Amino acid sequence: MRYIVITKKHITVFCCCFMASIFAIICSVGVLANSGRKLPIYCVESEEKKVALSFDAAWGNDDTETLIKILDEYDAKATFFVVGTWVDKYPESVKQLHEAGHQIMNHSNTHPYMTKIDKVQKLDELTSCNNKIAEITGKSPTLFRPPYGDYDNETIETVEDMGMYTIQWDVDSLDWKDNATPESICEKVTKKVKNGSIVLFHNDAEHTPEALPNILKCLKDEGYEFVFIEDLIYKENYEIKHDGTQCKKDG
Repeated sequence: MRYIVITKKHITVFCCCFMASIFAIICSVGVLANSGRKLPIYCVESEEKKVALSFDAAWGNDDTETLIKILDEYDAKATFFVVGTWVDKYPESVKQLHEAGHQIMNHSNTHPYMTKIDKVQKLDELTSCNNKIAEITGKSPTLFRPPYGDYDNETIETVEDMGMYTIQWDVDSLDWKDNATPESICEKVTKKVKNGSIVLFHNDAEHTPEALPNILKCLKDEGYEFVFIEDLIYKENYEIKHDGTQCKKDG
C-alpha cells in the first residue's frame, strides 16, 4: 500500500493555489458586475487633429470677459458648462458668451454631487439649468457635465432620456489648484492633448487667462483645430471604451 505524505510545503502550495483560484473568481465576478457600468464621453477616437476646449463656470466671474477676448484673438471656439445659479447671477455673461459664438451647456442647476440625489432631483437639476440657458440663448443644451465629475448609471440614463450626452474630459489643466502657475497649466495641457481630446479649464481660475494664450498658440502651431464638443462627438452608432474614449462602431 502506498501512502501520500502531506508536508507543510504541500499545504502551502495548496493554500496558495486555492487562494489564487478564489481571487480569480472574485475578479471575474467583479468584471461581470461592472460590465453594465455606463461611462460618459472623456475623449473621442479621431485621426484628425481636433481638440475641444471646455470651461466650467460655477462660482466667480472675474475673468469671463477676458477669456472671450483671448479666445477671439486666436479664433478659438469653446464649450462653456454653466451652473444654473451662475446663470441667475451673471445672465449678461451668458449672453456675451453666446454672442461671441461659444456654446453654452449644462453643468447642473445647483452643483450637487449627482450620485447623492435621486432621479427626480437629477431631472430637476438638468431641466432647470436647460431652461435658464435656453431663455437667454434660445438654444437648449445637448451636453451635460456632472459637477465634481461625479456620476452613476442613473445620472447617465437620465441625461440620455433627455436626448443629451454626458461629457467628462481627458486633459485636466488643474488650473484650480492653489499651486498652479501659468507655466504648469500650459505644460499639463500641451503635453497631454491628442487627437479628439477634451480639455478642462475653469472660467474663474487665477492663472488661466495668463496660460491660455500660450496654450492656444502652441496647439495651433502643432496643427490642432479647435472645435465644439458637440461637433467632436459621435451622435449615433458609437461605443465608449473602458477608458471613456468614444469611438465609431465597426460596420
